[in-house]
Formats: sequence, structure tokens, C-alpha cells
Amino acid sequence: MKGINEQRAGLLSGIGAYGLWGLVPLFWPLLKPAGAIEILAHRMAWSLGFVAVALLVLRRWSWIGELIRQPKKLGLISVAAATITVNWGLYIWSVNNGHVVEASLGYFINPLVTIAMGVLLLGERLRPVQWVAVGTGLAAVLVLAIGYGRPPWISLTLAFSFATYGLMKKKVNMGGLESLTAETAVMFVPALGYLLWLGARGESTFTSGGTGHAALLASAGLVTAVPLILFGAAAIRVPLSTLGLLQYLAPVFQFVLGILYFHEAMPPERWAGFALVWLALTLLTWDAFRTARRTRIQVREARRAAQRAPHPNPPADEPTPSAQL
Repeated sequence: MKGINEQRAGLLSGIGAYGLWGLVPLFWPLLKPAGAIEILAHRMAWSLGFVAVALLVLRRWSWIGELIRQPKKLGLISVAAATITVNWGLYIWSVNNGHVVEASLGYFINPLVTIAMGVLLLGERLRPVQWVAVGTGLAAVLVLAIGYGRPPWISLTLAFSFATYGLMKKKVNMGGLESLTAETAVMFVPALGYLLWLGARGESTFTSGGTGHAALLASAGLVTAVPLILFGAAAIRVPLSTLGLLQYLAPVFQFVLGILYFHEAMPPERWAGFALVWLALTLLTWDAFRTARRTRIQVREARRAAQRAPHPNPPADEPTPSAQL
């Protein structure tokens, strides 16, 4: 019963995390007239405050000293912080400038970009179905480039920056809360410096927009931290395959919001490009489930074979463990 309750809690946490990420396009327009860079700076600064409080409550500080003594790890965290800054900043700009659908495409194609980076940078080998999925994804980008009249640079930048961020996180191998703390700590000084510079120039909406606007800007840290905490709770309770499926909730919600709420245009060629992307993701999902099922069968058969194998008798001149007792 406890295991079932844990899995249920993990599933709900995962749905909550990806659901919030999918609905976040509704939040960023509330922060206008603040620009994307000012919103991003507040997101960085206030996120550090929220995660620091969480670490204080959980008393998880020991990793900081270990991290400081590892320059290579600090370098990887700095790269991760830079790439997630690009990702967050471009996403906020996209939402507030009428590109929600194109932004959602970035997170749809992110798994394909991650696979391609694994091949090019890590020397990973792909199964035939994965090659077909990647090829279908490339065809989708070409169709969308024709449809937009330009390469879908917003989608590609979001996909590549988040894939790079994932690669750095894989190499750093830290917990979600700890890594977010380290990343926001790296960007805290530049973010705070930018906000102070805006204030000195009299261009800060935090001080001129009223108490409600200031509270909304501060809550950007909460909007960042809560889904990550829920994601961390889900990651330790549900299988990776389940998380892999849940990750599509966010871009699906963003795509639906872009069409139904923000009323963005979807001409036929754009539908065709998205259809190709969804086909590629369907192939990846089917291949992942097939491979996982095959692996489970092989493990089960190996265990049965081990149980059927005759156990060697102990040498006659040595006492058995029961005799020693």
C-alpha cells in the first residue's frame, strides 16, 4: 500500500510540475510593462531567495563546501546557468511578443535535439527507429522554415539551449534543488546588478509599477521554484518512462494556449510541420516502450535461468556454513 501511495504521489507531483510549466505562459504577460530582461533578472534573483529558504528548512547545506572545492564542476554549473538564462529569457520574450506556439515547438523538438547531441557529442549509437524519428524531425524543421518564411529560430534556440542545459546537468549530477541554487547563485550578481542599474536610470518597473506589480515580479521566483520542487518529488517516485511521457504535457498546454487563448495563426504548412514533429515523438515513445519491455523480459529470463542452474556442492574437505555454525 505504501508503494502504491508513493507512486500516486509521484504521479500527481509530476502532473503538477509539467502542468504548471505548461500554464506559465498565462503568467508572464501579467508582468508587463516590465521587459523580458527585467523579468528574467527578477526571476533569477528571487529564485535564489526561495530555494535558499527551502534549503534552510531542509538543512541541506553540506554540498556547498564540496562544490566549491571542485572547479570543473563549478565550470559546468556556470555553463548550465548561462544556457538556462538564454532559455528562460527567450521564452519570456516569446510569450510576451506573440510567439507562444513557436516556443511550444521548441520543447516538442527538444527530445530530438537531445538525441542528436548524444550521437554527436557522446558517441551514442541510435536504434533504427530513433534514426527515423530524428530524420522526421529534420523534415519538420524544413517544412516549418518554409511555412514561417525563415528558420524557426525561437524553437531551435529553445530546444538547443535546453538540451545543452540537460547535458550539463547530467555531467554535474546534482539534485534539482541544489543545482538550481548553484545556477541562480552564479547569475545572482549579474541579475542584481542589472536591476540596480535599471533603478538608477529610473527605468525599473519594480519601483514605479506599484505594490501589486512588485509582488508579481517577486513571485517569479516562486513560479520557478515550485514546479522544480514538484519535479524533484516525482523523479524519485515514478519510473523514468513515466516522466518521459509527462514531459509532453507542458508543450501541449502551451500549444493549446497559443491557439485558443492567444489566438496565434496556424496556417496549413505550420500544422504539417507540427504533425511531423508529433509523428517523430510518437516513434520515439513507441521505441522506448518496446525497448524497456524487451529489457524487462531479458532480465526476467536471466533470473529464471540463474534459479534453474544447479548450485555447485561445497568441497568435501571444507565444512558447510551450517556446519561452521
